[in-house]
Amino acid sequence: MKVQDAKYVMSNSDYQKCPDPVLPEYAFIGRSNVGKSSLINMLTGKKSLAKTSQQPGKTQLINHYLINDLWYLVDLPGYGYAKVSKTERDKWEKMIGDYLHNRENLICTFVLIDVRHSPLAVDLEFMAGLGEAGIPFHIIFTKADKLKAGHVASQVQAYEQKLADMWEEIPPLFVTSAEKNEGAEAILKTIETYNQSFVKTK
Repeated sequence: MKVQDAKYVMSNSDYQKCPDPVLPEYAFIGRSNVGKSSLINMLTGKKSLAKTSQQPGKTQLINHYLINDLWYLVDLPGYGYAKVSKTERDKWEKMIGDYLHNRENLICTFVLIDVRHSPLAVDLEFMAGLGEAGIPFHIIFTKADKLKAGHVASQVQAYEQKLADMWEEIPPLFVTSAEKNEGAEAILKTIETYNQSFVKTK
């Protein structure tokens, strides 16, 4: 799939106010500062579609982008340790949870993991929650350019071992580098395959 057109549509704090659920959509989420905006910009080929920031917790709403007039890319607030109050964090968690559990046209959630870190409890717990709720997800490792190839492979393998302890079947994994423009093709191909199934079932 080639992204010909990508445009911002709207931002909401309530999943019920999101665009009509008539097109397939794919959510992107990860810990604060995982490189989500950079990844979204790489996938769409637009340098400033999603606003990048050095400040964790920049994304605070459910952001919808329409891609090729065919599907939505949804940018969700990060989970983890953004410098916000507990009240604010609880509000984000409810907003994210409501969206993930109730959005009927959500096909797959892409969970972003910074490949430089060993498996972290906050990431594993978030994924365990998705698995328990039956919410389909894939994993995208970001910032692969920050490590040597061998180290990237060993980091991914460490995650695979942890995930194998949790489930019989490990979710699909992607390794990316927004800096080097690597990994977009495989993700977009996966989305394209899901889109074809969505069209057939409608």
